[in-house]
Amino acid sequence: MAKSEKRPSKKARKAEKQEKTEAKESKPAKKAKDVWSILAYPHLTEKSMNMVELQNKLVFIVSRKADKNEIREAIEKEFGVKVDWVRTEITTRGQKKAYVKINPEFSAADIASKLGMI
Repeated sequence: MAKSEKRPSKKARKAEKQEKTEAKESKPAKKAKDVWSILAYPHLTEKSMNMVELQNKLVFIVSRKADKNEIREAIEKEFGVKVDWVRTEITTRGQKKAYVKINPEFSAADIASKLGMI
């Protein structure tokens, strides 16, 4: 700072700081991701097929960065169903697996047939 320039007053600095924090807080919400960037593919094993038929559950391999709410929203949006809950685990291969319980009003078998699992 040159000698001829004056430093802003304390009030001016405080107002400027407040404007910056307001600008940070007014950021837009998370952008909606593509459904299939969250859901990688359905998991096809004998165990997961039994879960579809007997427990009305679907199993997907999902993005490691996806959280349970994103997985829920992606499935509800893509298949037009209601999801009761989502449970996730990281496999020994380093993949994230999501177990999705579909509401009894809807059929997991219908979704599985749309995906070509059955």
